[in-house]
Amino acid sequence: MANDAFKALAHPLRREIVERLSAGDATVGEVTRDFGVSKPTISRHLKMLEEAGVVSRVIDGRTHRLTLRPDRLAEASEWIESQRARWERLFDVVVEYLEEQKRDR
Repeated sequence: MANDAFKALAHPLRREIVERLSAGDATVGEVTRDFGVSKPTISRHLKMLEEAGVVSRVIDGRTHRLTLRPDRLAEASEWIESQRARWERLFDVVVEYLEEQKRDR
């Protein structure tokens, strides 16, 4: 599932949509204002966010309201955090090794 979130966030326009929705629910028009791309392009990007479960949509007549689903982003965030912790441990080992090499000289 985290892969879906990464794929959904791979494009800068989709990241901007997520950023705008982080301030709260909004209509499609509100969240995509001033993007300078066609409506079909917007639709494709929103579809990818919805399929990944990052964004949900409620339709009320002609109004489409979007909601950010941070729980889906949490999975990706947890994976990133585990990788960060792993790399920090590896870097700590390298630092210890280099310090040891300095002392031995």
